[in-house]
Amino acid sequence: MEKGISSVIGVLRRRSLPAIAAFVAVIGGAMAYLTVTPSKYAASARVMLDDKRVSVSELGRDLTQVSSNAPGISPLADQAELVKSQRVLERAIAIAFPEIKGNLSLSPVTTGELSHNLKVTIVPATNILELSYQSEYPKLAARLLNAVAQAMVEDNIKAISSEATKVKAFLEKKQVPSAEKQLLQAEEKENKYRKSSGIVSFEEQTKSLVQSIATVEDQERTLSAQLQEIKARDASLRQITDSATLNKAYSSVRSGQDDEIKKLRAKLSELENKIIEARLRFTEEHPTVTNLVGERDALRAIYSEQVARVSPQGQTVSANNFAGDQLSQELNSKFILNRIEESAVNDRLKLLQTTKTDLQKRLAQLPINQQTLMLLTRKREEAAVSLKFLQSKLEEARLTEAQKVSNIRVIENAVPASSPSDPKPNVILALASVFGSMLAVGVVLLLEIMDNTLRDASEAEELLQLPLLGVLPRLSAKTLVLEPANRFLDNIGLVEPYRTLFKTLEFRSSEQLRLIVVSSPISGEGKSVVASHLAAVAAMLSWRTLIIDADLRRPVQHTLFNLTPKPGITDVLEGNVSLLDAVQPTDIENLDVLTCGELYGRPSQLLESIAMKSLVAEAAENYDLVIIDTAPLCSCADASTLARQSDGVMLVTRPGFTEKEVLSRSVSELTQNRIPILGVVVNGMTNQTEKYFRYPVDGYQPRLPKSQKRLIGVGGSAKNSGNNSRQR
Repeated sequence: MEKGISSVIGVLRRRSLPAIAAFVAVIGGAMAYLTVTPSKYAASARVMLDDKRVSVSELGRDLTQVSSNAPGISPLADQAELVKSQRVLERAIAIAFPEIKGNLSLSPVTTGELSHNLKVTIVPATNILELSYQSEYPKLAARLLNAVAQAMVEDNIKAISSEATKVKAFLEKKQVPSAEKQLLQAEEKENKYRKSSGIVSFEEQTKSLVQSIATVEDQERTLSAQLQEIKARDASLRQITDSATLNKAYSSVRSGQDDEIKKLRAKLSELENKIIEARLRFTEEHPTVTNLVGERDALRAIYSEQVARVSPQGQTVSANNFAGDQLSQELNSKFILNRIEESAVNDRLKLLQTTKTDLQKRLAQLPINQQTLMLLTRKREEAAVSLKFLQSKLEEARLTEAQKVSNIRVIENAVPASSPSDPKPNVILALASVFGSMLAVGVVLLLEIMDNTLRDASEAEELLQLPLLGVLPRLSAKTLVLEPANRFLDNIGLVEPYRTLFKTLEFRSSEQLRLIVVSSPISGEGKSVVASHLAAVAAMLSWRTLIIDADLRRPVQHTLFNLTPKPGITDVLEGNVSLLDAVQPTDIENLDVLTCGELYGRPSQLLESIAMKSLVAEAAENYDLVIIDTAPLCSCADASTLARQSDGVMLVTRPGFTEKEVLSRSVSELTQNRIPILGVVVNGMTNQTEKYFRYPVDGYQPRLPKSQKRLIGVGGSAKNSGNNSRQR
């Protein structure tokens, strides 16, 4: 928790100036607003949408009703919006200033100003609207507000009366005549259908038909029983008389009663007997037999004619089919009468069945006819009810139009205010303080989010997972240059951090350090200053120390010690001079500097050469400690190349300047390339130093190509070169 608190304190320290500036800007704006804003006076009035039904007619009560069951609809909200309508505002101005006589161009207040300054709010859980108006003049505010309330009442009366007039005209011209016409048509259709269907009373007619059907069914059952009895008697008589049909029975009775037929039947009987006797005595071809047979056939023909004479419709009857005695004749007569009776009963039964079927059809059709009649009756009744309703609404509309009712009532008039209502200094300053604080916090958070640089030494150690070699203080502009060196070496507060750094490098190495490459992720982090001052401290501690300015693109070491840039490393690599002849002593005992020399157009070619390897090896043999100042890692591969020949790379970072992503990528590349990293140094620098030593990574190119070589003299030339480096 202590770490979190310290982190917050550190953030506040870093971002204190922007946060204070944001807070002060908001407070200043609030003070300026209070200074320039004129005082305004507020007046308030209240009107209520009265839910009491004050109209004498139901339509009037409906038009003045304020409640609504429809979802999302609020009559109170509608009225609140209606207050600011053009017609209400114009009427309010006319009421407030009667002297203008309706000419709104002469009014001191326009409808736009009135609408802008007029506020309408709904009092919660009530039907009350609160009207408020602000003006620089309290009496004018109260006057306008009362006029607005009166205009609302008048507009509401006019709206309700207009609605009633529209309803009355609509009913008189369209609805009532149409309803009367529909009623007459419905009555005409009902009467016409009653005549065509014959329905007078459905209940009575249904009851009568049911009774008729029951009577017919009783008669049908009686005739069916009688018919069964007749059929049984007919079967018995048919068996006794051996008469299959009625005609045969009739012919048998007539034949038995006719005298001629009786005589012929007797003669036929005699001839039959004679034929039998002759056949017994003679053969079949005998003349006697033949004559008797011919006589018999002739007599049979005569008999058949006589029987046909008495038979119905000339029907032939056999000679044996006759009723010769009294009993046979009576039985055949009964058979005939029984068959006649059966036929009559069958006819009556069929007639009853036909009648029953007709009655059943009429009974079945009656509900269908009644359903249509009921539909017509219902339409007629509905038309009558609708006509009655419309006529009543017409009367109500006439009453409402004449009554002039309103559901808006003024319950509180506006009075001039005695004290200004706006602006409120305490509220504005309180809000400004809150908003300023929020803005300050937001600025701090935004700057922290946008800032991707290192914050402090612990963050660098945690991010890189590398040993932290030391934290170096900020150097003043005078102590950046080691000429004279006593400004730095005599300041214990500045020397001790570098001495601690040197001893940390010495103690953490298993073998004595001979070669150290000093570099940084990007330019501007003070690597050259750290290298020079670390070398100065090492020399002060009796270490024979050499600084090699291997940053052939932007060399700085000769300016820090006020030395001439040549002869230097380029001269040694080209073989123009030896290493011992090229090094330049400084004011600090035991400290020599190998400057850059004459700038070369292809510095990477020189640093990758065998001569460079020989130079580094020779320097390590002649000095106790060699510190090589190289270009930044993100600019070129010089540091990686030289680090292969050294004991390791010391990375220099600067809080608030070194980007975390660039630093992490640089360390990752060194690790993947198996280049030893001694550790990280966190360096603090002043704003002046940033101005002198920062140069962009993207533009990190050789300053002077080989074609533009120039001589830099010792004295004034060195001083001019130092000034140029500071300008970068």
